[in-house]
Amino acid sequence: MVSGRGWGHGVGMSQYGAYGQALAGRTYQQILGYYYSGTTIGKAGRKEVRVLLAEGRRAVTVSSSAPLTAVDATGATYRLSKGPLTLRADLLLPVEAGPVTAASPLVIRPAKNALIALDGRPYRGKLELVPQGEFVRVVNVVPLESYLQGVVAGEMPFGWPADALEAQSVAARSYALANLLKGKPYDLYADARSQVYLGVSGEKASTTQAVTATAGQVVTYAGRVATTYYFSTSGGKTASAEDVFGFSVPYLVSRPDPWDKLSPYHEWGPVLVGARTVQSKLGLGGRVLDAAGTATPSGRIRALVVATTSGSESVPASLVRTALGLRSTWISIGVLRLDRPIGGPIVFGSTTHLAGIGRGLGAPWLASSPDGTSWSSVRTLTPDTDGAVASDVKPIRITRYRLEAEGGASPALLVEVAPRLALSRPTPAEPTVLAGTVRPRVSGGVVAIERRKGTAWITLGEATVDVSGRFRLALDVAVPPGAYRARISATDALAAGTSPVLQVTG
Repeated sequence: MVSGRGWGHGVGMSQYGAYGQALAGRTYQQILGYYYSGTTIGKAGRKEVRVLLAEGRRAVTVSSSAPLTAVDATGATYRLSKGPLTLRADLLLPVEAGPVTAASPLVIRPAKNALIALDGRPYRGKLELVPQGEFVRVVNVVPLESYLQGVVAGEMPFGWPADALEAQSVAARSYALANLLKGKPYDLYADARSQVYLGVSGEKASTTQAVTATAGQVVTYAGRVATTYYFSTSGGKTASAEDVFGFSVPYLVSRPDPWDKLSPYHEWGPVLVGARTVQSKLGLGGRVLDAAGTATPSGRIRALVVATTSGSESVPASLVRTALGLRSTWISIGVLRLDRPIGGPIVFGSTTHLAGIGRGLGAPWLASSPDGTSWSSVRTLTPDTDGAVASDVKPIRITRYRLEAEGGASPALLVEVAPRLALSRPTPAEPTVLAGTVRPRVSGGVVAIERRKGTAWITLGEATVDVSGRFRLALDVAVPPGAYRARISATDALAAGTSPVLQVTG
């Protein structure tokens, strides 16, 4: 069972925290200054960015509401229709005089005040097409502020207060400029590897106004643009870069975040994650027995230590989060585990010892069910300091047991119960009779009487159990010396049962 707080990596600005601060009357400068400690607001020098829109494509479609202009690497200019135009790696252009092969790279511009669309999605700026063997790569060369207009509404709800949107605008601008790609023919990805960029289709009036109101503004530290990480929800406290990423950044430290409480993800769970799921998703070598997190000062875990049948393994928190689909690494691990008793079915009237772990979920209780559909509480259990729990049970039929706590339950454990059979020695009054009893009474059940021959058991005959739970088998002759036993088949309620071996002497 996993319960948690927050959504996201936890470093930098909590977006729901920014929302709460804006509602409390704090300005975007105050919001940014709080989450990025010791920073100031400066001005960006860059005016244009190159955003990768597509690569590895055999063909793309370019269109506009007005005629287009294309310029290739030689400086040749081509007038194109408004499209849609299908372009491939050969850069064959459908001009009026006849098809022309352009030199790479090919830059296509829309008319003034018009937009250019790639595969139907409109963008500002221009498109640069470069062949890659049989494929084509498309980059959107766009003014920085226009790029941000296509980012901010996708990162924060556009209906939020202006100061929250302005804080997001400055953070997004700073993050983009601090994370320009090196050694590539483009500066940014259009997805979460940089920031999600949707072009004009991602723009909203309120977020565009926020971008415009903060035009050119960036968060700086020691004269350089800061890497302004941001995320959805802190859960009440942000994390330091050292806790999450393993390296220290002076302006990315853990801060209390009381403004975050408006988020529906401030606290979440519990979420049931089965041991088999943990083993499979984390690629562990053995069956999972237990798990515990190693916590950082911000409350998030640095790693998950998993005890398995193959030994103990430490898994980084970031991998745990992504592999198990958790919202954050600020998690608490509750364990509900019930271990299978040693041995096979227990004999009717006997007790068996159940043990397991009930940790991190309040007081657990043992529950039982005859068929796994409806469960009833057996008793509340008191874990020891390590979370170990135990209980003796005395089931009268095949029964499923599990540990339960608020919000979840362990996998069910089947305890099989076999009838108690007793086979009596022949009496002087009835030397030809083998008789016995079955408990619980299985009226109408059929008991097989068997005699050992070498290493095998040979059936002598069958007897029906009467209403009192008794059975008897009469032979044609006195029961000869040897080893005998009674056996009854399984029913829906009881496992197959066998009596102790009876030795008959002459």
